[in-house]
Amino acid sequence: MRRSLLAAGLAAFFLSSAASAQTLNVATAGDQNMVDYIKDYLGPLFEKSHPGVKVVAVGTGPGDGGSQKIFEKLDAQKQAASASDFDVVVIHQKAAGTMVQGDLLKKYRDVLPTGKLVTRDTATNSLGTDVSGYVMPMFHSQTAIAYNPDLIKNPPNNYAELREWVKKNPKQFGYNGIKGGMSGVAFVTGWISAFGGDPAKLEKGPYDAATKATWDKAMADLKEFNQNVVITPGNAGTLDMLNRGEIAMGPVWVDMFYTWKADGKLPPNMRLKLVSPGMPGQPMYYAIPAKTAQEKLAAEFIALATSPDVQAEGIVKRFNWYPGIDAKNLEGKLDQAAWNQLFADIPPDTLAANGKPFPIGPYFNDILETYEKKVAN
Repeated sequence: MRRSLLAAGLAAFFLSSAASAQTLNVATAGDQNMVDYIKDYLGPLFEKSHPGVKVVAVGTGPGDGGSQKIFEKLDAQKQAASASDFDVVVIHQKAAGTMVQGDLLKKYRDVLPTGKLVTRDTATNSLGTDVSGYVMPMFHSQTAIAYNPDLIKNPPNNYAELREWVKKNPKQFGYNGIKGGMSGVAFVTGWISAFGGDPAKLEKGPYDAATKATWDKAMADLKEFNQNVVITPGNAGTLDMLNRGEIAMGPVWVDMFYTWKADGKLPPNMRLKLVSPGMPGQPMYYAIPAKTAQEKLAAEFIALATSPDVQAEGIVKRFNWYPGIDAKNLEGKLDQAAWNQLFADIPPDTLAANGKPFPIGPYFNDILETYEKKVAN
């Protein structure tokens, strides 16, 4: 009798535990490494500090298409007046603005203990849309100019100096135009910001279709500039030509640059320069769907994910990304070797000053269209 009562008690206990267990569903756009990061590192870390919680990660695909799938899912659930299947989403800039405008996200950042650790414009402005409070950067990708210090002792400090350097050193600078990779697109948008007028307007709006007519001189100069450069086959193509010594300088994604160096695919002495007035990068955002039933738990997950310790170990050391929070908050959290690798060439104050967002959507499209008409042809 006692044995049956004990068995019944244990069964009731396990049923009760199963019923009380919580699942936190995280949907992430991006490559498979984003899913693996949550599944293998961030999820287990959160589960350890939250007994009884299970973190489940699902990927929706790379690029803006992955974020679009999350948008479509949240929008459909809003229309059906049903609860969200996701508790936390990881999305790109473009989708974040659309989701905020569609009332698909909760305003939560102000309650995070880590919310005040980020001051970059990308935390409040997403390609022209005010996203204040609705998003928290997971990380920042960033473009910069890579160069060979054996060939270039004093690299250009800004776009104007770079233009003059290329005149004196033809075919030693390479970028991929606007096709085959976003490092080239970033270089072109940075050029227009430097020479085309009001960069703040490009980043924050308002949009004025007549603005592109003021870029004629900048585009003509860029076409002349291109006569003395090498057009590379893409992001990897620029790095490959740098590795082979076919060019001495070119724009790259910082995380790709350091990954290539770590893999021995670039000379170990290669360096970076983030020229003034700046070059663009992009964040990925953590956000909380408006219809999640687990807002408190979701906010605690994002607070852990954006804490200095996790940003240092998970974002910087594992992926060579710049942190989502301001880099100064990671001082003392990274060993000196890791700190030097990521910040020796581009220290936190330079990153804060010259790390720029891409232009808002309409200006971005105008730049690409005008480049095709007036520079590529």
